[in-house]
Amino acid sequence: MPIEVTMCCPEVLVACRCQVPSLMLQPMASLPDLPRTEIAIIEMTNAFRRESKLAEVKPNAALTAAARAFAAYLANTGKFAHEADGRGPGERVVASGYRYCQVAENLAMNLDSRGFETRALARAVLEGWKGSPPHRANLLTPSATEIGVGLARAPDPDPKFISVQLFGRPQSLKVEFRIENQGGTPVRYVLGEEVHTLPPRTIVTHVSCDADRLTFENAGPALQRIEPHNGDRFVARSRTGGGIAIEPERR
Repeated sequence: MPIEVTMCCPEVLVACRCQVPSLMLQPMASLPDLPRTEIAIIEMTNAFRRESKLAEVKPNAALTAAARAFAAYLANTGKFAHEADGRGPGERVVASGYRYCQVAENLAMNLDSRGFETRALARAVLEGWKGSPPHRANLLTPSATEIGVGLARAPDPDPKFISVQLFGRPQSLKVEFRIENQGGTPVRYVLGEEVHTLPPRTIVTHVSCDADRLTFENAGPALQRIEPHNGDRFVARSRTGGGIAIEPERR
């Protein structure tokens, strides 16, 4: 609440005219601890992922450096876009030393003349992302394993903060596997949501950042919705009487 202060001349002074001005002193705005806010955003993100039955993401130093640098750039320039500096999120994380298989980025801008407490700002940022379908999808990326968050205060009369959140899956976690059709008929299979047909006597190699489910048609229940691992090999052969037999070589 504004504070009303009454001022008057001291009685000991001669020829003093007493005045009673009303001075409205606004309380100082609350300012958050930005490193603690970053930690709180990560904690709240992981709580949201656990609610959705997803694995937690772990902080990564390179992703954090990229997020903080971009937050500072947006705050200092007044720009606000994923390619505001002429680069995309992938280029920025590579420049910070992160070799990625997958990367996603969320941005937020929060302003309040009253300021923010540390966890209140973190909640405001996360709730904004949860309420936006594209940002929510990034929060719930199943294949993400690492995270970096950076905040910066923008030069504004009122407390204004830019938040950058990066999700990553390192190149080392990519999944590469091979399917060989040694039979005389085409092999149909579904990888994730995509349907593929492999002609006879053909080999295909898939490289993916996602742990997509693999299903072979007409191959029996044992090969329904399997999760390929890096280095796996699946050999298809024609089965006597029709159908195909899949011989998996798992690593």
